[in-house]
Formats: sequence, C-alpha cells, structure tokens
Amino acid sequence: MTIEEILNSGNPAESIISALKEKTICVPFWTGRGGLLQQYDVTKHPVMNKSKYPDIVTDEGIKPVTRIVLDFPRLATKRMTELITGIPPKRVYTPDNDKQKQIATYLENIYTRNRIDSVNIDRCNMLFASCEVFTLWYAVEQRNGLYGFDSPLKLRCRTFSPMLGDDLYPLFDEYGDMIAMSIGYTRKKGRKFVQYFDTYTDSRHIKWSNENGGWAVIEDEDITVVGKIPGAYMWRPAPIWDGTINNVYEMEWSLSRNGNYLRDNSKPKFVVFADSIVNYGDEKSPDKEFKAVMQYPANGRAEYITWPQATENLKFHIDQLRNLFFTQLQLPDWSYEKMSQQALSGESRKQLFIDAQLKVKDESGRLLEFFDRETNVIKAFAKVMLGDNYAADIDALKVETVITPFAITDEKDTINNLMAANGGEPLMSQRESIEKFGRSDDVDKTLREIAEQNSKKDVFGNSYE
Repeated sequence: MTIEEILNSGNPAESIISALKEKTICVPFWTGRGGLLQQYDVTKHPVMNKSKYPDIVTDEGIKPVTRIVLDFPRLATKRMTELITGIPPKRVYTPDNDKQKQIATYLENIYTRNRIDSVNIDRCNMLFASCEVFTLWYAVEQRNGLYGFDSPLKLRCRTFSPMLGDDLYPLFDEYGDMIAMSIGYTRKKGRKFVQYFDTYTDSRHIKWSNENGGWAVIEDEDITVVGKIPGAYMWRPAPIWDGTINNVYEMEWSLSRNGNYLRDNSKPKFVVFADSIVNYGDEKSPDKEFKAVMQYPANGRAEYITWPQATENLKFHIDQLRNLFFTQLQLPDWSYEKMSQQALSGESRKQLFIDAQLKVKDESGRLLEFFDRETNVIKAFAKVMLGDNYAADIDALKVETVITPFAITDEKDTINNLMAANGGEPLMSQRESIEKFGRSDDVDKTLREIAEQNSKKDVFGNSYE
C-alpha cells in the first residue's frame, strides 16, 4: 500500500495512525520492560532493584546494603561520540565555477548558523544509545542576511529521538526508500498532557491530536518548498554497548557484595587474650588524663585485630571484566589511571587509537548516508531561498562529508610533515602566526616593531641599538 492510499483511504484516524506505525525495521525499544533505558540509566540496574537485592531488616531498623553502580553504557556512548565528533565532521565542496563557490559558502553558513557541530554531538549520543534519530529542517518566514545573502526564509533544525521522549515511525517502500516519517510525542497543554502524531511525506504534512478524546486532524498542509521529506533519519540495530551489559552487571554485583563485607568487618576489634576477666573501657578522654593504665595477667595480652581480606582476587576479577568491556567494544580506556600507568611516547600513544579508528570506520557508513541526505534537504531549501537562477548550480555542486576519527596528534610533527610536502615553504604568514599565538593586543603594531628591529640589524645579525 502506498502512502497516498494510506492517507486517503477514508478510514478513521486511529486506523490511519496504526498503519503509519507499522515498522519494517527492527529497532530496540528505549522505554518499557527490557528497554535500553534500563541498561543506560544506572538507577535502573539490577543492583539498584530492592526486590532483587533488598535491604536488611534488623531489630534496630532497616540496614541499607551497599549498592555500587558503573555508568559504563553511558561512558561507551560518550566515548564513541567523542571519537567521531572530537574532530568535527567536515563538508568538502567541489565547485566548478564562481557561482558554485558562492553557493558552497552560503551552504556552510547555514550549517554554521544552526550550530551543526553541537547538533552532531547530540545526534551521535542519541544514535549510539537509543538507536534512532531524526532531524527535521524547517523554514521560518523572516527576511535576514545571516547566510551571506538576502533571504526571505530563516532555516532551522530540530532533532527527535526516543531519548527525548519521541516515538519515530519511518515508513519504507519495497525498494527501501523512505516514503513517510511519523513522529509521536506528548506535550503539556494547560493542565493536561496531549498526544500528537505528525506525518511528513515528500508533498504533505499532517498533524493529529487526541486533545478531545479521539484522534483528529488539526493540521494538513502541502509541502511545496523542498519537494521531499524535509529531514534525515538514521538508525542502528543495537546500542553501542551491545553484548557487554552482563559484564557490567557482574562488576556491580561483585563490588556491592564486597562492600557489605568491608562494612561489617573493616572496623578494628580490640581483643584481650587472658584466662581471667580484665576490666577495660572506662578510661577517661585524653583531655582529662595524659596516660591510661591497664593490668593484665602475666601471660595475657591485648591487641587490635583487623580482617585479613583477600582483595587481590576481587581486583583481578574487576580489572579483567573492565578490560574486556573496552576491548570488545574497540573503545579506548582514557581514564587517568590507565593512561598514567606507564610513560608512553607521543607515537606510542597514537598507536592506542588504531582499534578505535577502525571502529569509527565501521560506524561511519550510516552517518555519511545520513549527512548526505541532510545536505540534499538543505540544498532543496537553498534553491527556494536563492531563487531559480541558482537552482542548476545548487544541484550540480558536489558536497562530501568527511569523518576524521579523533586521535592524539603532535602539532609539531604535523607542521614538519606539511612543510616537507610543499618543499620547505612556510605554511602561514607572519601576521597569521602572531594572530594564532594570541598574545598581541595590536597585531599591526607588533609587525611594525618586528620590522623596525630587523631594519636595525646589519648583515651579520648585529644590532645597532
């Protein structure tokens, strides 16, 4: 059934929405029983569940047990995002003429004004945790010159994800092309919460609401500006920490149970070894007497006894599970403890990122496809904002997004390599180097003073001052 047949079927709104919610892709649930949120949020881990791991009831009241959680799923999400966006994805334009060079500048200004680098960080976090993200681009009628040209429209974007409480329902045809994108969400209106359901196709936007009890259309408008779904969608079949959550739970259980033993047995015990009763414990405070006297039998003794706990086995167990977590996910362990355990050269530290860089290459396919679709949407809006005279060149302009995996780099080595590649010629002017250094309040004054100093030196480098 085509999207037009679904929307124009004449069926009740509930039936149409039900048809639009049919997913042909298998994306894990974020909320609900067994959802990804229970793995991502440490407060929902099994060790925090009091029905599975209850507190101890004693005669003196409830004695809380030790509960130690490890926020590794969130850390893996952030770590993967940092590897991809630590060096922001860059758009490379290949213009064929001066007009296309202009267009490339305009498109980059649109990205910049929408703070695309920050948006990409948020979107990657959402993708690697909740497995779904959709970014909607829309125009507001407001004349402006924000993008380097006089535009009747102001372009904005908004991201939807299960992490934000949104339900995403992409609809694909038999060839795998997305023919509709629907979003279910809840908003507070007055004193009650109202559910909404938006559907976007290449030519139509419909919004339903159940404010009055049943689903009813409250907006129905044609999309004539871009001629395509005004957004980009991407998904993945599993979270970034897939296959490691049981190891995380095992570490939490081990540390929590060990914490109970430490709490009960770590208090030092004062033990008296004697055959007869010895009175002690009635000594005065150190503020009232300078020494305490106790009398023991000839063969008696008194000493503190501590619990001789074997911690090496626990430490080995936790360290192994922790190492397996990062090794299985191909993510670097950047903790200070790990990075400072041994002195590594700059080149050796670069080698630590080889596995992570390969991981970024594995994950970059769906991201690049998403960025390409997004660029096409923005180009469609740009044709409306710039007019028909630019339409052909906008379509012809080649744009490619490049993802550079983050790695520790030595700027000095980079400069030397680039200078060697261009025959030893300088890479920047004296003015640029002074500006980049950032210590001069007046760059022109600094340049003049340097020139004056150089003019006062003879050919042998001697100064006449």
